[in-house]
Amino acid sequence: MRLGTAIVLLALGAILTFALRVDVSGVDLQVVGWILMIVGALGIVLELAVWGPRQRRVTRTDAYGDADGAPVRRSTTEERY
Repeated sequence: MRLGTAIVLLALGAILTFALRVDVSGVDLQVVGWILMIVGALGIVLELAVWGPRQRRVTRTDAYGDADGAPVRRSTTEERY
């Protein structure tokens, strides 16, 4: 579940729980709303827990001249956690 899907589920659950006052036989829309809000909140927490601490790769390129005057390029890649 992606972050956008979790936010949509959270919002839909809040609408069903707090904004709608409709009686449907056999289905309690407030309970369905609470379930959707819980699933959406869990989706947000899991999304941030899984994708939040991912590696960050930084690449830096330096250009300079060597002793003969020829241009030299050097790329450095760092892994950050």
